[in-house]
Amino acid sequence: MKVLALLLALAASALGKTLFNGDQVLRVHVEAEEQLQLLQALENEQVWEVDFWLHPVAVGRPVEVRVGSASLSGVKDYLQTNNIHFHVMIHNLQELLDEQEAEMKESEWLERSGRNYNFGSYQKLETIYRWMDTLVATHPNLVTKVQIGMSYEKRPMYVLKFSTGGTNRPAIWMDTGIHSREWVSQATGVWTANKVEKDSSYVPYVSCALGYIATDYGTDASLTSLLNTMDIYMLLLANPDGYSYTHTNNRMWRKTRSVNAGSRCRGVDPNRNWDAGFGGPGASRNPCSDSYHGPRAHSEVEVSNVVKLIKTHGNFKSFISVHAYSQLLMYPYGYNCRDVPHKAELDSVGRAAVQKLASLYGTAYKVGSICKIIYQASGGSIDWSYDAGIKYSYAFELRDTGRYGFLLPANQIIPTASETWLALKHIMEYVRDHPY
Repeated sequence: MKVLALLLALAASALGKTLFNGDQVLRVHVEAEEQLQLLQALENEQVWEVDFWLHPVAVGRPVEVRVGSASLSGVKDYLQTNNIHFHVMIHNLQELLDEQEAEMKESEWLERSGRNYNFGSYQKLETIYRWMDTLVATHPNLVTKVQIGMSYEKRPMYVLKFSTGGTNRPAIWMDTGIHSREWVSQATGVWTANKVEKDSSYVPYVSCALGYIATDYGTDASLTSLLNTMDIYMLLLANPDGYSYTHTNNRMWRKTRSVNAGSRCRGVDPNRNWDAGFGGPGASRNPCSDSYHGPRAHSEVEVSNVVKLIKTHGNFKSFISVHAYSQLLMYPYGYNCRDVPHKAELDSVGRAAVQKLASLYGTAYKVGSICKIIYQASGGSIDWSYDAGIKYSYAFELRDTGRYGFLLPANQIIPTASETWLALKHIMEYVRDHPY
């Protein structure tokens, strides 16, 4: 594996991929308001190459930041000079990336050898789209693939619709991968639509024909009841251009790939682009920022495609967006810190859901509103959906809490997806049983 990783690293360099040799991820401990302000200045001034994975938002909350190798000395001196304590979480980011790439290459070889789709590995966009076709072909009476539009770079955006028939039935929305580098999000979305052996001794290579939702319809009484009364829409690749770019050019890419007029920097944060407190706190007006909100609300076609579908349908009862990482289950608002009218109910459902999640492996999640549990963030999708009348609006932040961050090892995909399904199922059942 190490030899393969080395060869892949050399190939990546030759192909012009962004490399992160010597980059480190630091966990920084914020113990005073002055330290918080210094870290916020470090983020905003962009003097050094820094990429905040967990942002400086409050005293006592952890901060995690990737620091480019050329900036390590300066950033560490800055922290030490200001008595800000830190430790190294990841010593060489490129080594982790090389190992992940080697695992993917091995998975591709095994799949070509006839072992079918590997749900325990991170997959490229084209592979996921091919699998979607197989799923639909296998379950034509339950699953359809709906194209909701094209991305900025003209990639099709597909939604899997699970339905037993009827017109304009109450529906549940779920999207994954709106931030492209959060790979366990997309992988969890794929797994959720798929059947993996329920026994703890699962084999990750299973037939593409086995759909979790599709196959369990008719055998799982609760899921059958759900699909007999509601539809489920799943957008597995909410940011297809960004996701493709993380495979071909820059594993750490977060945004869309749209061109920003007058700027050398591309892309918009698609979860700051919704018409929900657009342009407010927690979003940046700088096109080079990973939190750039864009020139106007819904400027990104990847966002406007979803908005059009939700509005045209008009009968969605739940909107669930899956992110990574931090192990959180959140509800509105993010654009301000007011309690929403349904706060007590959303909180109660969320806490019951994470109890279900924890029952499998003991993974601990926190529950709360976006603004209060992480930070104020304007222009987010679940704030928009809630304001559009979709009461049961939630966002997940999946594993982990910082050991690997966005580079969660592939061997954690299926455990992550398995436990998340228990929480998702609880929310869906609650929505079914509490019509409005």
